[in-house]
Amino acid sequence: MVPADSHLPAPAASPAPATPALPRALSFDRAAAQYAAARPGYPPALFDAVEELAHRPLRGARTIDVGAGTGISTRLLHERGALVTAVEPGAGMAEELHGSHPALPVVRGDGNRLPLATASADLITYAQSWHWTDRDLATAEALRVLRPGGALALWWNVSDHSVPWIDEQDARLRRFFGAGDSAHGSPVRSRDLPPGLDFTHRRLPWTRRVPLDTHLANLGSHSAFLVLGAEPTRRFLAEERARLAELFPDGTVEESYAVELSVAVSPGAPLPPTP
Repeated sequence: MVPADSHLPAPAASPAPATPALPRALSFDRAAAQYAAARPGYPPALFDAVEELAHRPLRGARTIDVGAGTGISTRLLHERGALVTAVEPGAGMAEELHGSHPALPVVRGDGNRLPLATASADLITYAQSWHWTDRDLATAEALRVLRPGGALALWWNVSDHSVPWIDEQDARLRRFFGAGDSAHGSPVRSRDLPPGLDFTHRRLPWTRRVPLDTHLANLGSHSAFLVLGAEPTRRFLAEERARLAELFPDGTVEESYAVELSVAVSPGAPLPPTP
């Protein structure tokens, strides 16, 4: 773990152990390097929207990035000037984050029991990770750790099903895994958002162009595949490779996403900044 700088939220006196997590949530540890290399990032417009809806700039904001994984969102928050600490339950993911971004503090833990001091954060973020929490426990913990007037921001990259090839791929994924599962994400309205908070929602479309290998590695880094086993995953991805090679003969895939963002401000007037 990287020691927290003096400007970052102080951990609790005895860091709390992570609460038991579903094995599926920790399946990412076995594919941490693949996850870091292949998963999409987030567009600058996302962080503009977070600042707008949180009613404060990211620069100088004491920020806790929960379920930080390999640090995709942590790094981008840091680049916007946030004083960010990553909280990650998985040993493999935390190790990948620390190896790639050694200057960023990493604390082992999860959102159900944050190992951080009360009223120590201006912003708590969950990028692709709120759905792994116990909603009620994580809500109580977020409100404990946030300073009055602080903000809770939850977001997910969701594949854009208005693009025909993406919608067709999603149908194949759902046939393969069952109707309730996919590697494309689901709209925010279907998720359990924290109760008792007034959320504002934004949808931010964006695209990225990546090699076909990266697209397939991105698919394979989702938990649905990671818990499935190597051979069925290999077969599915080989079939996808053949289909997509016909659609994208130059070997470059344009992935279309929408970031589904939800932000709520905690009750109470903001406290003055801590020196």
